Amino acid sequence: MASFNQNVDENKQNGKRKWNETHSDMDRNSKEDEDESTRTDHWVKKVHRLCPYLDTINRQVLDFDFEKLCSVSLSRINVYACLVCGKYFQGRGTNTHAYTHSVAESHHVFLNLQTLKFYCLPDNYEIVDSSLDDIKYVLNPTFTSIHIAELDKSDKLSRAIDGTLYLPGIVGLNNIKANDYCNVILQALSNVTPLRDYFLDEKNYAKVKRPPGDSVFLLVQRFGELMRKLWNPRNFKAHVSPHEMLQAVVLWSGKKFQFTEQGDPIDFLSWFLNSLHRALNGKKSRNSSIVYKTFMGSMRVKTRKIPPVELDEKQRFSLLCTDEYAEHVSESPFLYLTCDLPPPPLFKDEVMENIIPQVSLYSLLTKFNNESEKEYKTYKENFMKRFEITQLPPYLILYIKVLMIT
Repeated sequence: MASFNQNVDENKQNGKRKWNETHSDMDRNSKEDEDESTRTDHWVKKVHRLCPYLDTINRQVLDFDFEKLCSVSLSRINVYACLVCGKYFQGRGTNTHAYTHSVAESHHVFLNLQTLKFYCLPDNYEIVDSSLDDIKYVLNPTFTSIHIAELDKSDKLSRAIDGTLYLPGIVGLNNIKANDYCNVILQALSNVTPLRDYFLDEKNYAKVKRPPGDSVFLLVQRFGELMRKLWNPRNFKAHVSPHEMLQAVVLWSGKKFQFTEQGDPIDFLSWFLNSLHRALNGKKSRNSSIVYKTFMGSMRVKTRKIPPVELDEKQRFSLLCTDEYAEHVSESPFLYLTCDLPPPPLFKDEVMENIIPQVSLYSLLTKFNNESEKEYKTYKENFMKRFEITQLPPYLILYIKVLMIT
């Protein structure tokens, strides 16, 4: 019995010894794996910084103004830009369009358009190199508060890759087909200082809360992106394409405004300002959004109804004594003022050319002096109105309709 117990004790000790040896070996292997992993990561980081294909990047073909979707599958998910040819492709792993393109065309350097990380394909490793920061900045320009405060104080010209000089903020917008009526409004708004400063800093509107499923905020994001590209002092080109901005306009206007058909700039301005205001959770109050804070003014409108011309003097007098034909006063906010031009002359000058009359801005603004009356006609009734501006906005937009459609 004693020998049996002794054997059991020996077996237990041997089992403990084997268990300890086994686990010590496992711990040793684990540490070796960790050391190997550390050495591998360290080696990979060195490889990232020594990518041999950086000299194949062609900055002259890079254009990040267009919609970011795969040129093969038309997918917007996980899209990469080939920095050699400028085309967009989806994915990075084996059998993806970007991988296939890298193998077929020997194009190796790609940029993830969402994460702003660079990769080498088909080897599939991340590239970390400070020489690529200019590409990252063109894709996503950023402005600090100090930089924004200095914009109006600097008249320094910037130089594009092709050597063209341009002044940030005063650059051309591409006319894709018939979107020039939108371009003039976007360029004008980009030089309104409070509006520009607000949209140059993405943090100003990043925390605006919208109802679930409401994606109208995309209009705000696209306008902010366009504003930052217009004011980017490190652009590769001296012009900007508003393609993504116009895509959002077509979508959220229900195709009322398109870049394939001409439109009226004042209609676009009115819709765009009000849409921006709503997307920023603006209310009726003046300080509820940067749009109203910058452009909203108020006026007093005095309206009186005109009796029908076929009535005699006595009937007209009796109507004018009623409350319906009395003068009514109302307060009305405005984002812009419409100035009326006098009718053009019917006759030509001595050299048989049309006379181009000149009207002073002061004369156009007499419409709002609370004295000048203007007749407005409807299908059944006529009204006389007087306008009096009670509060001017910080920035006043005047709409002068020069072209008369006949």
